[in-house]
Amino acid sequence: MARLFRDNHVSHDPVWHVQLAMLLAIGLQLALPDTFSVGTRYAVPVAELLLLAFLSYTTPRQRVFKSRIRRLNVLLLIVITGAGNAYSLGVITDRLLSGGHLSDGRALIYAAINIFLTNIIVFALFYWEMDGGGPGERQHIAKYDQDFLFPQHHNEDYKHPDWKPMFIDYLYVASTNAMTFGPADTKPLSRRAKMLMLLQSMISLVVVALVASRAVGILN
Repeated sequence: MARLFRDNHVSHDPVWHVQLAMLLAIGLQLALPDTFSVGTRYAVPVAELLLLAFLSYTTPRQRVFKSRIRRLNVLLLIVITGAGNAYSLGVITDRLLSGGHLSDGRALIYAAINIFLTNIIVFALFYWEMDGGGPGERQHIAKYDQDFLFPQHHNEDYKHPDWKPMFIDYLYVASTNAMTFGPADTKPLSRRAKMLMLLQSMISLVVVALVASRAVGILN
């Protein structure tokens, strides 16, 4: 009875993990020059900060929940952050391919690292919100109904059978996918998960192969 009482009052996934990662992404966006930002460098970060603040209020405290308002909140955060990062990458790529003036190799390398790290956070947020319907829905579905198969789910005799992935786990998945251009220990199960991981790998490849290599060429 006491255990049941505790389970009903334990939060599903600490929101502050997401907020901390997003604050890092916002800091990275603010570090970009206005040339690589949508409008001014403050436009997108201000919208992100507002959505990030609302996330604490729109997320229910129950372990199992379904909230359309919270889901819309997170999806808007993903879309705005992802669009801002895609715009920055598009501007740099267009200037490189069109022979635009980009003689500052160091600035280009910093911008590439900035976009690369922000892209990891965006996709980590996407995976976290997508897998099994999101944190609230994911608590009561079977592991085979989820979009990702984590190592903890491989072994039926694992000592913590009630283990569920948290945002940190998806941040790791996004990081390894960006660095190796493919899944590491966590496997995508659904087609949408595979397509998202493919998209993230392609973006990472553009950043590393095109932008970073061109920047090194400028420095040499």
